[in-house]
Amino acid sequence: MSNILTLFKKELRSYFNSPIAYIFIIVFLVITNWMFFGRFFLVGEVTMRPFFDVLPWIFLILLPALSMRVWAEEKRSGSMELLLTLPIQDWQAVAGKFLAVVTFLLFALLLTLSTTLTVFALGEADGGEIISGYVGAVLFGGAALAFGSFLSSLTKNQIVAFLITAVGLFAFIIIGQDYVLIPVSGIFASIVHFLSLSSHYNVIARGLLDMGDIVYLLGFIFFFLFLNTKVLQSRYYK
Repeated sequence: MSNILTLFKKELRSYFNSPIAYIFIIVFLVITNWMFFGRFFLVGEVTMRPFFDVLPWIFLILLPALSMRVWAEEKRSGSMELLLTLPIQDWQAVAGKFLAVVTFLLFALLLTLSTTLTVFALGEADGGEIISGYVGAVLFGGAALAFGSFLSSLTKNQIVAFLITAVGLFAFIIIGQDYVLIPVSGIFASIVHFLSLSSHYNVIARGLLDMGDIVYLLGFIFFFLFLNTKVLQSRYYK
């Protein structure tokens, strides 16, 4: 655990020492509040649901920008070889980096609590639905970052990592939309619906903490962290 904690602290410090981190937070807060309150006053209902409805689409653009540097930057700068020669196991390196980037996302989400407090000030919002929405946001964000970290480990070009992560996340989101599922029928439609990140996220974000959806998102995270570890281990076979 000490190795993971050491790398976690180093990575998290590097985020906050970079101006990109603050740009990310500012852009994230501006876009989420603009999109949320634009719909909030039109609907005229005291609920955070519009906020959580747009969050996956905001994550689609912003989280690949966050995950693209996780391993690609290490490869580009040549520091990856140095990192992996340290007395740290591959899975520990993956875990340390992933926990750092997720913690940064948690910090960004924590800042959106001001939006939540504003909604409560305007009326009686459903607290249970809001808590469930944040749980869904963390799980969806973690899944997106695990996916992006894996793809970042496949290339040394951050732009390439960003693009393939964004396209991949778009696919995992879009296959759960009704206009994609309607033309499909039978067991294939069930499989596509099950694989979609958005179909599981939407259930949680609307106030239902279904264990099946939570397990799927956690499984998605661990699967791509496992693949990330295997990519690092592949250097032994070259």
